[in-house]
Amino acid sequence: MKLERLIAIIYKLLNHEVLSASMLAEEFQVSPRTIYRDIDAICAAGFPVISHQGQNGGYGMMDGYKMDKSLLGSYDVASLITVLRSLSSVFEDERVQGTIERLQTIGPEHQTPSVAVDFETRRTDPDALPQLRTAITERNIVRFDYINTKNERTTREMEPVRLHFKFGNWYVYGYCRTRRDYREFRLSRMLNLIPTPNTFQPHREEARKAALSNGAWQEQVEDVVIRVGPEGLAEAMDQFHQMDRQFHPDGGMTIRIPVYRPHEARWLWSILLGFGSGAEVLEPPALRCIIAEQLRNALKLYEEV
Repeated sequence: MKLERLIAIIYKLLNHEVLSASMLAEEFQVSPRTIYRDIDAICAAGFPVISHQGQNGGYGMMDGYKMDKSLLGSYDVASLITVLRSLSSVFEDERVQGTIERLQTIGPEHQTPSVAVDFETRRTDPDALPQLRTAITERNIVRFDYINTKNERTTREMEPVRLHFKFGNWYVYGYCRTRRDYREFRLSRMLNLIPTPNTFQPHREEARKAALSNGAWQEQVEDVVIRVGPEGLAEAMDQFHQMDRQFHPDGGMTIRIPVYRPHEARWLWSILLGFGSGAEVLEPPALRCIIAEQLRNALKLYEEV
């Protein structure tokens, strides 16, 4: 514990001009006398700590002193700090902040970040991510209600394995005890999340990986072809930016999207319906009929308008 405290104090002194003994004592929950001894030990180890007298006095490192930067390049350090700051804001993890301070000592001074990362959490319960992360680390079973793509509400028990951030949303992957198989749940559809005190042992995933790698699911993938008008071009570029696209002289384009069971892909229906008259499904015919039926049902809600 003392060694960890000494290392932490060194990094703090490298990142701040002056820190008082009382501030350090309060942060590390030790007495000022212990901090004095720690400073003596740091000086004995060869670090040029300077004592500043006066009302705003304290301890700091000699001007110009920096730790060896050969471990990581400035680009690596800046990228790591950017990502860690985003994670720190999401999970409110003090340990991450400590890592950032250590990285800053070997990073370039006064460098403006060239990249910003925003792990948006407005669509989720603000407590869900920290609770799930703790449950993953401590292997606690979690219980929650879930709204699936068919708008059915069920209660699940899960052994969480890892968190994913993809497609602008957070997901949790793990073993669903209710379905007795591995599942992925979108956090925005989870309700009443409760971490339980019950723990679990990790399952073997070899059988599941083998089932996924045999390629059987690929037989049920179909190409969805969409014609997008000029008024829907920007939205289509945002939604399907990595798909096969063909641009037309009128400013529109045709997109070809491989989709697993498109007649069941409600996530795709929502996107296509959101285009309104700006996009038309050309293939497959079954999906075209589904979108038409969805539009007719929506119009029934506004017959009196």
